[in-house]
Amino acid sequence: MAYADSTTVPVEKSIAEIVALVKRAGAERIAQYDEPERFTVQFTMAGRMVRFRVAIPAMEAMPKQDGRGRALTRQQRLDRAAQAARQRARALLLVIKAKLESVASEVETFEQAFLANVVMADGATVYDRIAAPVAQEYETGGTRMLLLGGPGDVRG
Repeated sequence: MAYADSTTVPVEKSIAEIVALVKRAGAERIAQYDEPERFTVQFTMAGRMVRFRVAIPAMEAMPKQDGRGRALTRQQRLDRAAQAARQRARALLLVIKAKLESVASEVETFEQAFLANVVMADGATVYDRIAAPVAQEYETGGTRMLLLGGPGDVRG
C-alpha cells in the first residue's frame, strides 16, 4: 500500500504546498513544470539547483481489469491514472519535507540529503550521471562489502 494512495488532494494543491515548503526553507528560483507524462519541481537552495521529476502514469499503463477480472471502462482507467498522480504528488511533498527535516536536525548535510537531485551544468542530475555506473559496478562484482570495525579497530 503506497503512501496517500487514497488521497483526494489535487496535484496542483500538493505542488503549491511543496513550493511554499521550500520557499519557507530558503529556496530561490522555484519552478514547476506540468507535462503530460510528468511533473517537475525545481529550486535553488544552499547554492545548488535541485530538481525532482515525477512520472505520471498514462491511462494506457493502467490495468485493463480490476482485481476480480472484470474489464475497467476507459473512465475508470483515467480515474486510476489521476489517483496515481495525486498519490505521487503527496509522496513528493513527504519526501521533500523529510529531507528538509533531516538537514534541519543535522542528521545529514544538504548535499547528503539532496545529492541525487542536484542539477549539474549540463542539465543532468547527479543520479542521471551515476546510476548506470553504480549498477554496472554491482553487476560486474566490482564492489566489495566493507565491514565495520569494532571499538578501537584502526583498519583504514
